[in-house]
Amino acid sequence: MYPEPITKLMDSYMKLPGIGAKTAARLAFFTINMKEDDVTDFAKALISAKRDLNYCSICGHITEEDPCSICQDKRRDRSTILVVEDPKDVMSLEKMREYHGLYHVLHGVLSPIEGTGPEDINIPSLIKRLQSEEAKEVIIATNATAEGEATAMYLSRLIKPAGIKVTRLAHGLSVGSDIEYADEITLLKAVEGRREL
Repeated sequence: MYPEPITKLMDSYMKLPGIGAKTAARLAFFTINMKEDDVTDFAKALISAKRDLNYCSICGHITEEDPCSICQDKRRDRSTILVVEDPKDVMSLEKMREYHGLYHVLHGVLSPIEGTGPEDINIPSLIKRLQSEEAKEVIIATNATAEGEATAMYLSRLIKPAGIKVTRLAHGLSVGSDIEYADEITLLKAVEGRREL
């Protein structure tokens, strides 16, 4: 139906999450209509991101240098480690500019259905890290999904016996939302995570 170069380009776009055949076709034709310099820059950016980025050997965050700039920063609070699922989560939390501790990226969550166990994500390196560093608190910031909650509970049971405080990010109503439109689980988490004024 399409010439082979367009089909190959569409197939490449469809390897990205959330890109189906129609969107891939639209992106392929948009790419074809781009200036050649822009296409070359785009291709170079893809190659550079794949070749020049690695994971930090300490925390697992995505970085150009090892260890990453966060782990190298001596001003960070080394007594607190915030555990997240993905490098994107670190970037989101850093935008806040209020957390000054360290991070640990799991690169996934436990999922028995998908066959993902503790050895398949970055849990062993977290345990090894906690044995050698002066962490006093681990903040678990996995998503509020069944897998995220299971991962949080697993980590809590694993870490607490070492005498390290384990906390979980609060969940509940988002700012500006109405109680009447919230689901039962969100309301339950909001009530459980209430604070004194």
